[in-house]
Amino acid sequence: MRQIFHEIVLNTKGSGLYDFTKQTESFVNKNKLMNGFLNINILHTSASLTIQENADPDVLFDLNNFFKKLVPMDNKLYKHTTEGEDDMPAHIKSALTNSHLTLSVKNSEIILGTWQGLYLFEHRLENQTRKISHHFIGQ
Repeated sequence: MRQIFHEIVLNTKGSGLYDFTKQTESFVNKNKLMNGFLNINILHTSASLTIQENADPDVLFDLNNFFKKLVPMDNKLYKHTTEGEDDMPAHIKSALTNSHLTLSVKNSEIILGTWQGLYLFEHRLENQTRKISHHFIGQ
């Protein structure tokens, strides 16, 4: 049994979903991870993680659009507005989604469905630098 830690840094260009599947697969391959669990954690409170369809970009567009309507950017609705109109909405969206994912690794492959990919879901309007921590436990 072994443990390995790894960090991915992603630069986002405003709100949307950013695929980091290939970077995670590269980490698994480079370290010759065989079987175990991979916990992935985002180190921010205004962005989140999700597993989503990676075949049709319309899914990502619609998902982002839905969350914009669900949590409006209207400072009259919120007390916490220190960093602008997207501040509190970004925190609410993060609370409604995931800050971490746990995946199985079997025979050196991350177990994902045919049309599934790993995404950072950016909730802020401005460019951000995001850190995603990977922690593998297994063999």
